[in-house]
Amino acid sequence: MQPLRGKIAVVAGATRGAGRGIACMLGEAGATVYCSGRSVRGNLASGASRPETIDETAEMVTAYGGVGIPVRTDHSVPDQVAALFARVQAEQGRLDILVNDIWGGDELTEWGKPFWELDLDKVLLMQARAVHTHLITSRFGVPLLVAQGSGLVVEITDGDQPTYRGNLPYDLAKAAVIRLAFGMAEELRPHNVTALAVSPGFLRSEFMLELFGVTEANWRDGATVEPHFIASETPYFVGRAVAALAADPNVAAKSGGVYGSWTLSDEYGFSDIDGNRPHWGRYYAAVLAGRQDHA
Repeated sequence: MQPLRGKIAVVAGATRGAGRGIACMLGEAGATVYCSGRSVRGNLASGASRPETIDETAEMVTAYGGVGIPVRTDHSVPDQVAALFARVQAEQGRLDILVNDIWGGDELTEWGKPFWELDLDKVLLMQARAVHTHLITSRFGVPLLVAQGSGLVVEITDGDQPTYRGNLPYDLAKAAVIRLAFGMAEELRPHNVTALAVSPGFLRSEFMLELFGVTEANWRDGATVEPHFIASETPYFVGRAVAALAADPNVAAKSGGVYGSWTLSDEYGFSDIDGNRPHWGRYYAAVLAGRQDHA
């Protein structure tokens, strides 16, 4: 079954990690997925240390059963974002699902420092990359949903509780997109468009697999280095969660400006081995600190 066949999605930040997992699982459910980001074959994003590209993601979407379309877009540049959604409108005439997964803050996060000692340029750049891009993307993407009177906006964040994430600009960025989903839900309610925030647990991203020296095939071996790694999640887990949300006709009843969360694994029958998900950002810092201690 492909419950999203005929549906059109844009995944902003589909290059790797959760964005790639979400794009692929929307494709598995039959959607046509525009995969946007800055890294394409032969032209990785400036300073990028990762080899993944949106071209690969789009090919994976198609392999999973959907239609993947890569569109190089810098989501901090309004004209490029406007052009992305103008293309979607021209080619498809509609938009059903908008996923904001833009981040780009890993290399900017200075773990272990109080905020008054942080590099201010990095602090401000993180907010520009991780918050401003989401605002810009929604500004140009949401009108397509409003015009047809239906759709889903998903903000990808880190954590679903009001606890501190261990670094002030990181915490601010991740909390801000949750509040963005809340505010959008309030204003979109009369238009039958749902907005909500979704957080993966300890994401087993390409970077984390590399950090632990494992692959997706033997990832459990990473637990011999750090027991908590056994609670990690493939990016396809949050991908299937978003696909289930997009296919659920009753999702709007769970949004509409209600500030809260519910357990996706309970709601949709997913199995999950980590009852209390470790906070990925804080754990990431601990892993790096441990590696430095033992270098």
